[in-house]
Amino acid sequence: MARPRSEDKKRMILQAATSLFAQEGLTAPTARIAKAAGVAEGTVFTYFTNKDELLNELYLDLKLQLHSALLPSAKQMTLREKVYSAWHTYVHWGVSNPDEHQVLALLVASPKLSAATRNAGDQAFCDVSALLEQALQQTGTGHLSVAFVGALMGAMGNVTMNFMNADPAAAEQTCRKGFHAFWNAISMA
Repeated sequence: MARPRSEDKKRMILQAATSLFAQEGLTAPTARIAKAAGVAEGTVFTYFTNKDELLNELYLDLKLQLHSALLPSAKQMTLREKVYSAWHTYVHWGVSNPDEHQVLALLVASPKLSAATRNAGDQAFCDVSALLEQALQQTGTGHLSVAFVGALMGAMGNVTMNFMNADPAAAEQTCRKGFHAFWNAISMA
């Protein structure tokens, strides 16, 4: 009889994969992932059929971690404040979780992700997409696509994170300035 799977072991494998992929790229071998997780290499394949499945599940796991951080506040806010809240959370998540942020960027660019995985990752951010759509309508820039604006937010957020990391004492000011540049970019296009 097969042993029951442990969510703790699966989590350890995903965390080890994140750490190694951040250090070595997505080509880090499963044997090293298993060793870093403290499990036998065969155990990795108990939880993931192959490395591609591991990459796809890790992508969804990281997207869900980020989305959990982005859950909106219950307090009343203007649309701009809501978009700023999403921005603030995104850049602070990236600064606080550099390995996860780096690996998520690698996975987004990976041809190993299935269309279904990409779609599921996008679906997790429907509320953020809806928020950006509202911002485009309010600013009169509805001719821009939400996908373009989301990519712009990601790119400008990455630059902001780099500057926040370079000068932690000015991180909050840099976060605000980055958002101001982003808001201007989407409202003046």
